[in-house]
Amino acid sequence: MKTVKFNNGVEMPILGFGVYQIPNYDECKKSVLTALETGYRSIDTAQAYGNEKAVGDAIKESGIPRNEIFVTTKLWISDYGYEKAKTAFERSMEKLQLEALDLYLLHQPFNDIYGSWRALEELNKSGKIRAIGVSNFYPDRLADLIEFNEIIPAINQIETHPFFQRNEDRKTMDEYGVVHQSWAPFAEGRNNLFGNETLLKIGNKYGKTPAQVTLRWLIQRDVVVIPKSVTPSRIKENFEVFDFELSADDMQEIAKLDNPESAFFTHATPEMVKQFKLWSGL
Repeated sequence: MKTVKFNNGVEMPILGFGVYQIPNYDECKKSVLTALETGYRSIDTAQAYGNEKAVGDAIKESGIPRNEIFVTTKLWISDYGYEKAKTAFERSMEKLQLEALDLYLLHQPFNDIYGSWRALEELNKSGKIRAIGVSNFYPDRLADLIEFNEIIPAINQIETHPFFQRNEDRKTMDEYGVVHQSWAPFAEGRNNLFGNETLLKIGNKYGKTPAQVTLRWLIQRDVVVIPKSVTPSRIKENFEVFDFELSADDMQEIAKLDNPESAFFTHATPEMVKQFKLWSGL
C-alpha cells in the first residue's frame, strides 16, 4: 500500500475506508470487517457519525494487530473548547477501544478552534494521538491556525473530487506541508460522476470503472482518499486501483472537469455558520 508521510514523520495509507452515513451498528461493523478483510488498513470515522463503537468492535474482532491499522476520528463542534475537547476525546477512545489514536481532526472550522487545538496539541505531545489535523479548513482559516499555534496540522480533509479539485487550497497546504485528503471523492454521485463520459472513456482504456479512475486520479495527485460503501463488491472494487496508472493526458482530461463551486455547500458564509450551530444544538 502506498503511504503519505506527515510533517511529523508519521505515515498513513493513501487509500482508506470511510464510514460516513453508516449510523447503523450492524451495517457499519460488517462493512469495516469487509474492508479489513479486503486489505484496507486505514479507517476514518468521527464523533458526529455515531459509529465509533461499531468501528472499534470491528477492529477488535478482525484480529489484525493494532499497529497495522491506522484509525482516524474527529471532534465535533459541540465539544470544541480546551476542556470539552479532552473529555470528548476520551469518550471516543472508549468507544473505539484504543489506547492511542493515529489521527484526530477538528471536524469543522467553527466555534473555539483555538482552545480545541491546544487540547489536541497536548494530547499529541503526551503520545495519546500520533498526529493531529483539521477538516473543512479553507486556506485563510488553515493559515490562521498555523501561524498562531505551535503544531502544524498533519492533514486537511476537504471536499475533493473531479468536479471540485481544490487547486488553490492545495497551494496553501503544500506551502505549509499539510497533506491533502479528500472527502466525497465520488461527489456522492452528483453531476452523474459514475456516468461521466470523460471518466468512462478513460476507464475503458484500462478496464476500470469511473469510480476506480477517480480514486486513481486522486492517488496520483498524492491526495489521501477514504471512499465509503456498504456493498462488498464496491468495497473490493474501490481497493483495486494500484494495478494501473493514468497517463499525463488522462490527468489533463480529468483536470478539465473542475468547477470552482462545491457540489454540496460552502463553509464560507454566515448562513452556513448559523446552520452548523443549529445542527450542533448550540
